[in-house]
Amino acid sequence: MLLSLKDIFVNDGMKSDYHYTLSLSDIELDGIYPFKSDVDVSAVIVNKTGLVTLDIDVSFEYSRPCDRCFVDVEKKMSQHFSHRLVESLEGDYNDEYIETTDYKLDLSELVTSDIILNLPSKYLCKGDCQGLCQKCGHNLNLGECACDKRVIDPRLEALKELLD
Repeated sequence: MLLSLKDIFVNDGMKSDYHYTLSLSDIELDGIYPFKSDVDVSAVIVNKTGLVTLDIDVSFEYSRPCDRCFVDVEKKMSQHFSHRLVESLEGDYNDEYIETTDYKLDLSELVTSDIILNLPSKYLCKGDCQGLCQKCGHNLNLGECACDKRVIDPRLEALKELLD
């Protein structure tokens, strides 16, 4: 969604609201397509005494396997983002402000990058997920497996073979 923001930049006190849905179903992360529903986007742009701010609220369903036990987990996620908009940036790149060249802003591109950058780096089904047994692959969240839990120091493995 390409926004023309000239009216907001030149008029103090002006406010604009935007509500729309954004499809991210074609975005692949770690070999899967985790966005199962369209993203509901609500954005408010306000000019308060020359300072133009953008507040974005998004909500969506996110589904991917747990990073420890590989069980598919679907969560309803909500995120909030705030940005300061400027007509142009002087000098070095500054990530505190978003430049709106010719008073134009691609809101969908901004929302997409905000969502992807704020996704959890480790996605777990629950905070205390036990994962899988390293020997048999049993999901330890469902209970203990029958594997021998004794750990033998690999340096002493040859001595154990002498006893057997």
